[in-house]
Amino acid sequence: MSSIVAKLGAITVAGALIATTAIPAYASLDEQGAPRQPVSAVQSFAVDATVAVAAPARDGYAVTMPRPVTPVAPASAPVKTNRYTGVAPPNQAYSGAALIHYAAQFVGLVPYGSGNSPTTSFSCDGYTQYVFAGFGISLPRGADHQARLGVRVDQASAVAGDLVYWPGQHIGIYDGAGGMYNSPVWGRYVEHASKLWGSPLFIRLQV
Repeated sequence: MSSIVAKLGAITVAGALIATTAIPAYASLDEQGAPRQPVSAVQSFAVDATVAVAAPARDGYAVTMPRPVTPVAPASAPVKTNRYTGVAPPNQAYSGAALIHYAAQFVGLVPYGSGNSPTTSFSCDGYTQYVFAGFGISLPRGADHQARLGVRVDQASAVAGDLVYWPGQHIGIYDGAGGMYNSPVWGRYVEHASKLWGSPLFIRLQV
């Protein structure tokens, strides 16, 4: 009797397996009532693989190193040719008059840019840095950083060789007569401005 029960159980299991494999993949309907198309295991794997490739990679642990920022000329700014062919280094000790004389030799030769060398270009702070370096005076880049190295004086007390400074904007070298030498803006060369605008500060370096 027990052997008959065992045989019936085996037949039942086999029948269930056959019934399961016989059920078509489209036996269920989609939301519109149409039969679902069969999807093989290979197709299913391919779909999963595609999703995995298309999924954005996680970069939560990626480290991005900062890149130095270089000022870029506006698209409308004309490109000036560098006319510099050499300027004699100062041959005398530092003084306001000597500094102004040296600064004046770059007028009309070196275009405004992001550099601090007459062979490339001068930003406003690159120009002051280079001129003062001719007398062994080291200035950092950045108008604000340069201004912090000196003390403020009023305009009536300002002399040739002092810095003319617009906080966060611009810096030049005072000529002692109401104007300044500076590298002004894109599309222009180092120049001598006979008049000052706005309300600049006058900074005297401790040299």
